Amino acid sequence: MERIEIYDTTLRDGEQSPGCSLNDEEKMRIAKQLEQLGVDVIEAGFPASSPDDFKAVRDIANEIKDSTVTGLARCMKNDIDACWEALKGTENPRVHVFIATSPIHMACKLKKKPEEVLEMAVQSVKYAKRFFPQVEFSAEDASRSDMAFLIKVVEAAIKAGATVINLPDTVGYATPKEYGDMFRYIRDHVSDSDRVCFSCHCHNDLGMATANTLASVEAGVRQIECTVNGVGERAGNVALEEAGVALHVRKDVFHAATRLNLKEIKRTSDMVSQLMHSPIQANKAIVGANAFAHEAGIHQDGVLKNPRTYEIMSPSMIGLDQTRLVLGKHSGRHALVEKASELGIHIPDDAVNTYFQAFKKMADSQKTISDDDLISFFRKEKMSI
Repeated sequence: MERIEIYDTTLRDGEQSPGCSLNDEEKMRIAKQLEQLGVDVIEAGFPASSPDDFKAVRDIANEIKDSTVTGLARCMKNDIDACWEALKGTENPRVHVFIATSPIHMACKLKKKPEEVLEMAVQSVKYAKRFFPQVEFSAEDASRSDMAFLIKVVEAAIKAGATVINLPDTVGYATPKEYGDMFRYIRDHVSDSDRVCFSCHCHNDLGMATANTLASVEAGVRQIECTVNGVGERAGNVALEEAGVALHVRKDVFHAATRLNLKEIKRTSDMVSQLMHSPIQANKAIVGANAFAHEAGIHQDGVLKNPRTYEIMSPSMIGLDQTRLVLGKHSGRHALVEKASELGIHIPDDAVNTYFQAFKKMADSQKTISDDDLISFFRKEKMSI
């Protein structure tokens, strides 16, 4: 199995989501939970952006022991200095420097020529290397960059001392094939590419962040940058729980493993959702309320006979107690009997059809049926029978 490192940026990229800002105490709580989850690297913030971010990165770095803590820096001396001041007391100080390399970003945002961007990247990595043993370099908007120029930048960053090369799909534009092919092309054409770890960072603007991330793993990427629940700017980042569980469930395909403690996923997801005031959609993969819920009678019958008929992973894998049977108008007899048993009610075999027909009438008239509704229903029907 190849070892895949999980780089979590919930506290940096994730916190940039509108309405998701956190105070110092909340950031520390999430950082400690990420450590419990088994995240390899925690990007705790952007120290140069504000005194609060500087303090959060420094405090988290001093508290966390089982994960590496890093900070973000533009290719600017002051940004790198701020990261060093925040992280210099840690056992394994690490910095993440970035600059945009796509034509539209260089021309419209940076207002710089490609050769100027190349020089800034080289000088910044060299400067960061004076302080940090681990220097990650990111070519922002790599997926929309000219490949010949991207090769120059990556090769120069490696020679300058970068230990990790991140090629982000910053605006979620790439398809899985394009993204995987980009990494293959760069690794094949950059000298000394075997000296560094390649990293991916995918956004979800077209809903392909998880697919792109997994395609990059197949192309040799050994670090995944992600956020809990997929929080992040615009449509968000690749969700940690989706990438992590996919690698585990389909290890027969990816031949890769992380050190994530998957049983901490649900706890981590709930904490981030609560503290960031960011609700999780019901049909969200892995952690949504419906991820292990079944209402259709055919599905319920299959799951009751063998959960693997409709569940490719168990709820306990991510820290949930059990599958949830949701009774509604699509439910079957087997589920009704099972649910009654859970509530301590025994339905005689010769009465199942009678109860079931009465239940169907109730289910047709209301969309949601709670346990209290069912208890009242069984009491009423028992009296009428």
